[in-house]
Amino acid sequence: MKARELAVEGAFEFTPTVYPDDRGRFLSPFQEEAFTDALGGSLFRVAQTNHSVSRYGVVRGIHYTATPPGSAKYVYCARGKALDIVVDLRVGSPTFGRWDAVVMDQQHHRATYFPVGVGHAFVALEDDTTMSYMLSGSYVPENELALSVFDPDLQLPLPSDLEPILSERDRVAVMLTEARTLGLLPDYDKCRQIERETVPLAG
Repeated sequence: MKARELAVEGAFEFTPTVYPDDRGRFLSPFQEEAFTDALGGSLFRVAQTNHSVSRYGVVRGIHYTATPPGSAKYVYCARGKALDIVVDLRVGSPTFGRWDAVVMDQQHHRATYFPVGVGHAFVALEDDTTMSYMLSGSYVPENELALSVFDPDLQLPLPSDLEPILSERDRVAVMLTEARTLGLLPDYDKCRQIERETVPLAG
């Protein structure tokens, strides 16, 4: 498995080795040794796993968890194809407001690690795109927040050749600047503290 550090501090892309044969293929989307080598510690204790299925053109996000409690996540595409986007929402972070994107498909089977306090969005590029998540915290509706994927200050790389399909929650989500003014964004130092407590990373 290969690891690549993303433009958002603390976020990583992981690409497993794929073993094809006449029956199909085999791969391991999460490997503890590769994760530990990249981040300096083990994956968090998994509190919950999530699974979403989306048709072509669906855009989910930008979603994040209020911190505290915060939540880290490890995401991969089990079926289909998606553009997975990580956005740094942590006030005080050296990469605040920056984003990076990972193409997840059935050729490379990439996965992404999202640190505590970082936002997540994705675009389904095929019907029945299935995203699977491991989370360090349980889902609590009142702690789940959203920002607009159309924020002109972020300029996320949404494909221009599709008509985005969004939930009502995502259609009315606020912009980054407004969320910061309202005190809705996570604090970088607090996120790092929570991550050290829930994700046994070095440093």
